[in-house]
Amino acid sequence: MDLKAGLFQKQTMKLAMTQELTQAIALLQYSAQELTSFLEEKAIENPLLQVEHKNVDSIDSSKRRKKNSSTTKSGERDPKNWIEQIGEISTTLQDHLQFQLNVYPLTAQERKIIQFYIQNIDENGYLGTTIDEACTKLEITADKAEDCLKIIQELDPAGVGARSLNECLLLQLERERYDHESVQLLTTILEDHFLFFAERKWKELAKLIKMDLKEIQKAFDYVQTLNPRPGASFQNDKTAYVTPDVVVKLEGESLTVGLFDDTVPKVTFNERYYQQLAKYKDSEVSRFLQEKQNDFNWITKSLEQRRETLMRVALKMVEKQEEFFKQGPSFLKPMTMREISEELDIHESTVSRAVREKYIQTPSGTFEMKSLFSSSIQTTEHDQTSSNHAKAAIELLVKNENKQKPLSDQEIVRLLTERSGIVISRRTVAKYRDQLKIPPSSKRKRFE
Repeated sequence: MDLKAGLFQKQTMKLAMTQELTQAIALLQYSAQELTSFLEEKAIENPLLQVEHKNVDSIDSSKRRKKNSSTTKSGERDPKNWIEQIGEISTTLQDHLQFQLNVYPLTAQERKIIQFYIQNIDENGYLGTTIDEACTKLEITADKAEDCLKIIQELDPAGVGARSLNECLLLQLERERYDHESVQLLTTILEDHFLFFAERKWKELAKLIKMDLKEIQKAFDYVQTLNPRPGASFQNDKTAYVTPDVVVKLEGESLTVGLFDDTVPKVTFNERYYQQLAKYKDSEVSRFLQEKQNDFNWITKSLEQRRETLMRVALKMVEKQEEFFKQGPSFLKPMTMREISEELDIHESTVSRAVREKYIQTPSGTFEMKSLFSSSIQTTEHDQTSSNHAKAAIELLVKNENKQKPLSDQEIVRLLTERSGIVISRRTVAKYRDQLKIPPSSKRKRFE
């Protein structure tokens, strides 16, 4: 073996992930919001790159004067302009609790303790601290801390200030009008056997408390009417609206496909700034301008590639799912990203990036693009159906089953084959059932 040291030339071919290629890949998988944030950051770094948001007018003083003239002479808003009369009134859970305390004759110390509790109640209405912490921080006795917590727990909504789920349910149970024996049964279950009850180990529970399964079922049905998150109604979450990236329209018998670009800002070259700096005969300035101009060119090229790839993928999806776009979700056929990539002669990962967090507007509604992909399942007629169709069939079977004798996964396999011609394994049924958030048969069983 020759182990001599020396200098040798070797010619090889390999794919180098340049910064520009990495950037092009990143832009393809960005959602419209992520792309906007990226371009705004680039505009800060690159003075030659201008970002202009579409459908956004610049503020002009003359326009502002016209706007102000819409007010009446007395300074009040025009009553005909009804949209200006709409106000947003929101009450937090803490505000709601504070308001109710006004009728309680509390000492200064009690108000301080209760205020501490209110500040530590989370968005679901549960107490986020302990009695021991309250005693340590406020230098009070455990009895005093417990007494003040009881005041909180008497307030509306029922269950607020609870330290656990079973305590939350017990607090609500105390206020409900329910027959005496059932209240006693539920109280016993929630206080002493909550885990057996929640995990539906009812046969073991029936032996422990010596009660009939039908009574436990009745108690469970009643608990289902209680609120496990009493503070949730005070959350003021804004409604999230989805803006489609691709729009498919049905015009007569034909489908048209277009990209919705209004959410993506327009990128332009700052020619004025470039000309001003180009006047300086300085090598550092010239190098800076060349670098930023190359950066601008790569971004515009990457944006164009992003649009082209997204359009190609969308067109191919519409071509393969024509019945879905014309007649609705029930006509969705099996379609994989590999099929699209092979027909477009691109990598499967490119298709995955192109549809990531992108939405498509169809005559039947707006869908996430990746939700239109589903694996194929064999049928008894040797045809192919989609996994979405199989999930819908499982959901229907469970919905119409005898709740006293719920279908096992193996029985669902048999019924899918007999009624729908869908051939899948018991393990696949269990997987789809989990995805649909359908509990197993042992937890779906009713005893009355």
